[in-house]
Amino acid sequence: MTDLTPPPNEPPYLRIASEIRRRISAGELAPGDRVPSTRQIARDWGVALATATKALTTLRMEGTVETKPRTGTVVAAAPATAQARGRRPQSPSSGSPAQVPAEQELTLDRIVRTAIDIADSEGLSALSMRGIASRLGVAAMSPYRYVTSKDELILLMADAAYGEQFYPATAPTGWRARAELGARTLWTLHRRHPWLAQLESLTRPLLVPNLMVHGEWSLSALDGHGLDPTTLFDIHVLLYSHVQGLAVHLEREAHAAATTGQSEDQWMDSRATELQGLAASGRFPTFTRVVASFGDGYDLRLDHLFELGLKALLDGLTPMIEAGGGEPNG
Repeated sequence: MTDLTPPPNEPPYLRIASEIRRRISAGELAPGDRVPSTRQIARDWGVALATATKALTTLRMEGTVETKPRTGTVVAAAPATAQARGRRPQSPSSGSPAQVPAEQELTLDRIVRTAIDIADSEGLSALSMRGIASRLGVAAMSPYRYVTSKDELILLMADAAYGEQFYPATAPTGWRARAELGARTLWTLHRRHPWLAQLESLTRPLLVPNLMVHGEWSLSALDGHGLDPTTLFDIHVLLYSHVQGLAVHLEREAHAAATTGQSEDQWMDSRATELQGLAASGRFPTFTRVVASFGDGYDLRLDHLFELGLKALLDGLTPMIEAGGGEPNG
């Protein structure tokens, strides 16, 4: 059998790629199994996310692994030709005509969808124009023929992601049912694409058409109740901030897990001494009593908090919205 282990002086990304190949060859990873993500590689090997991305790109270009939407990077169904022949793959930056499909096959939609898949499975920090080109198997500069910069690409990604769900032609009856549908639709999209919540602040919103579709739905649900324009828009922003404010923690937790090497539970366990010290101080009796009552600990459930917060917001806003005399016609 040909020894595919790179010499010690080879770059870290090649050593990582070699170890993943070894696991596949040894049967530790079977076709269809997920391979370590960029975050996991960065954590386990102590390398930068860019290095982890380059390792997976190397394996992807030689056909050892492939990317499945909503799943991540998995072992390819067929063995890589280069691996089977015992040849070292070329560097992701070099490429070769045999690896690059006809340029006419490259489209803006493929670039955007590939970028979304990377951000979904590996995080927005793993996104680069070179990485997108490598995953598509085209020359490094080819995507720039369709999009001028990474910033422009991210706007296109956001527009495409927000455009994945629309609203029924016949709206539900009542402003509250419409507002709930709008909020839950946005929550579903942020759940599917956690990086969306990282792209904007309330003071500097994304101005992309498909996000405006959701804004239009929310505003139309609140319109017609006698609210002055400022109050109407304030309520719309408040509902959106509830979605975004919780969704921002989805990506932050994934990033924290990658950089610290600890899950949420492991991180909390590592802070047990500090927590016990706060409880023993006697300064926070209510906190101490409530935390002590949990038994197995507090389970932070973002979906539950979303629904709880949405109900509380709408319950509190109902008297203000309906003060004008009930539901409008239509």
